[in-house]
Amino acid sequence: MPFELFLRQLFAYSRLFASFMIPNTRHKPGFTLIEVLVAATIIALLTSIGVVSYQAANRQARDAKRKADLEQIRAALEMYKTDHAGNYPLGDCVNVNSLGLNSYLPSDVTPPKSGETYFYKVSADMKNYCVSANLETTPVPASSCTDLCGNNFGLKSP
Repeated sequence: MPFELFLRQLFAYSRLFASFMIPNTRHKPGFTLIEVLVAATIIALLTSIGVVSYQAANRQARDAKRKADLEQIRAALEMYKTDHAGNYPLGDCVNVNSLGLNSYLPSDVTPPKSGETYFYKVSADMKNYCVSANLETTPVPASSCTDLCGNNFGLKSP
């Protein structure tokens, strides 16, 4: 009797193990269409978030360069004033590069995008000025100039 019971259990275990060893012909390896679509959607979503963040960072970097350039121009104008009897150069919404400040600037100050210019406007008494640039983002803090020559951010004389 115990031997018969042993054989039955052995037969049951062998059928159980054999079912794992025989490949299932109904199930093919690979991904379903739904799994592939979900993965592609997630990748597309992450890519779009990355592209938007990259573009925003580039805009902020270009604006930071514009502000730094305006500060360099401001310093050059102050040196010019010191050398020219307390007067700033003449100009009414003119391109900064046409003022002849190259000897006061460390290098030719150019905007980060082609086709843009920095503008300069001096007051009638030649004691105050405004240099301006067009920022891609909303200027914070707001501009300190009243006449920006069509730009949205400017710095006035100290």
